[in-house]
Amino acid sequence: MNIVPSKKMSLFQPAIFSDLKKYAKKQQEKGLELIDLSLGSPDIPPHEMLRNHLSELSKLPSSYGYTLTASKAFREAVGNYYKRCNQVELDPETEIVQTIGSQEGLVHLPVAFCDPGDIVLTTNPGYVAYAAGISLAGAEPYYIPLDTDRGYVPNLKAIPEEIAQKAKLLILNMPGNPVPMSPSTEYFSEVVEFAKKYNIIVLHDAAYSEFYFTGDGPISFLATPGAKEVGLEINSLSKSFSLAGARVAYIVGNAEMINIIQQLKSNLDFGIFDPIQSTAALALDHAEEITANLRTTFAKRHHTLMSGLIDLGWEVAPSNGGMFVWAKYPYTIDSVSFAYKAIEQTGVIMVPGTTFGSEGEGYMRLALVQPVELLEKAIERLKTISL
Repeated sequence: MNIVPSKKMSLFQPAIFSDLKKYAKKQQEKGLELIDLSLGSPDIPPHEMLRNHLSELSKLPSSYGYTLTASKAFREAVGNYYKRCNQVELDPETEIVQTIGSQEGLVHLPVAFCDPGDIVLTTNPGYVAYAAGISLAGAEPYYIPLDTDRGYVPNLKAIPEEIAQKAKLLILNMPGNPVPMSPSTEYFSEVVEFAKKYNIIVLHDAAYSEFYFTGDGPISFLATPGAKEVGLEINSLSKSFSLAGARVAYIVGNAEMINIIQQLKSNLDFGIFDPIQSTAALALDHAEEITANLRTTFAKRHHTLMSGLIDLGWEVAPSNGGMFVWAKYPYTIDSVSFAYKAIEQTGVIMVPGTTFGSEGEGYMRLALVQPVELLEKAIERLKTISL
């Protein structure tokens, strides 16, 4: 039988993550100790309260039916969380939709708003799910240059007038992945003004909003005056609450946009396992106590890795939040080759910058997913690289 994939499948190439892991495993079999800084998968387990809650609900025979959509308790928990932590009022009935993790939401959202040929404004480098969603919708990406003088934020002023006039959607991510640029109320005000001027839908990916190491709280795009008129914010419980495997997230914001997404979702899935929804609601209700410990731990890791790489002569993108460090290494070698050399010589697994776009050449993304002691060991090993 001659099995031929669709033409669209040419847009979805295998990610490099599995190849890096396979190569690392071969080195490990030779006796090399690995330090994995590749995937942004939380190494801190969920709070015991959450684990116990999920376990008990999973034992109930009544827990296994279709949920179809978000429970009232989940939507109210999201609304209360936004009111407490972001000073944003949300209508639980019309301004919140649940997604099966943020990856699913990010990939499907362009389908809800973009026609083939529409322009989506995004960044290069940028999170891989954005490109996948744009491709799935048949839209065309336009890559916004990053303004290094302003902390690597997307430079809206660099977008040509003819592109802005045609654009349908703008995707932002602050703190970012892979570049952990930090949000500010001033920048988000510029975004709202830009979106209103050109009638562009804004999606802010806030997956790392609780990973802030300075200031009193996360900065939500929706807290910006006028933001709910032009856009949405997607957030996940994967990182902030260590519920990555549970696959639960949500999109909040403009009611009309939420209704369109809900219509699409009703044709794609039958909802999330009820014990997971209930556990997610419990996590949001106790967000302050859970995320405080997270920030203490990750702030120490952030400082250790950033300062260590700087001492090695790497150019590190400035940041005061996020789950990653984005750094330019001081060697004349392409990023993919360097990633493999680093594994072979040091056992340190990093993600080459070109995984996130052509502008990532010469850079590595390092995840803050190991204890400080192992991060210090990683720095010592990276000193020994010989090219």
